[in-house]
Amino acid sequence: MAIIINLDVMLARRKMSLTDLAGQVGITVNNLSVLKTGKARAVRFSTLDAICSALNCQPGDILEYREVEEPGGGK
Repeated sequence: MAIIINLDVMLARRKMSLTDLAGQVGITVNNLSVLKTGKARAVRFSTLDAICSALNCQPGDILEYREVEEPGGGK
């Protein structure tokens, strides 16, 4: 996947645990864990808004796009 989730980086910068963030955002630790590990297939804007509010950051601090090169030199 070309979208990289940097939630663990922001949690470390804010010295906050996943449990603390889950409590502030109002979603389960399991759902946040799925997002953090990059296994989520979608994120609601309301969830992203709540995460950014709790971490005092921008969406771009959490989500990053990287082009993925395919084997053989193509994109």
